[in-house]
Amino acid sequence: MIRVKDVMAPQTQGISPDATSEDAASVMKTLDIGVLPVCDQEGLVGILTDGDLVVRVLDAKRDPKAMLVGEVMTPSVVYCFEDDDVERAALVMAGQQLRRLPVLDRNRKLVGVISIGDIAALGQSHVGGEALEEVSQPPGPTGSGQPSGHDGGLGQAA
Repeated sequence: MIRVKDVMAPQTQGISPDATSEDAASVMKTLDIGVLPVCDQEGLVGILTDGDLVVRVLDAKRDPKAMLVGEVMTPSVVYCFEDDDVERAALVMAGQQLRRLPVLDRNRKLVGVISIGDIAALGQSHVGGEALEEVSQPPGPTGSGQPSGHDGGLGQAA
């Protein structure tokens, strides 16, 4: 069984909810990433994507220097644990139509991010391919996307 920690991109870089949207965009550019976990002293409190910045700041014609990450982020975060099975993470991603998933340790601290690409790179086309296909489908009435027996990792991380 392959664990999430074996294929994830280690990432401890998060951003504070008190940072500006401009700061977040700068971090994303510097690190060449499209998603930033939002963390405070307690841990993961949200997720910010490049799409969030485009839609909630630029398209809304808001000032990126004035909009705080906490106002722009998505507070309901779906995540997995570093010791979860990769197949389970793929099922969560497919069920929630997510391309990237923050990875926490059992103390709920951010340790990385796993992407559909990370899973597909394993060469297990039955896992990565099915997850990619599900993520690419338009949203519709589905279940919770939570595999049975999953011990957390879905829901709000605050």
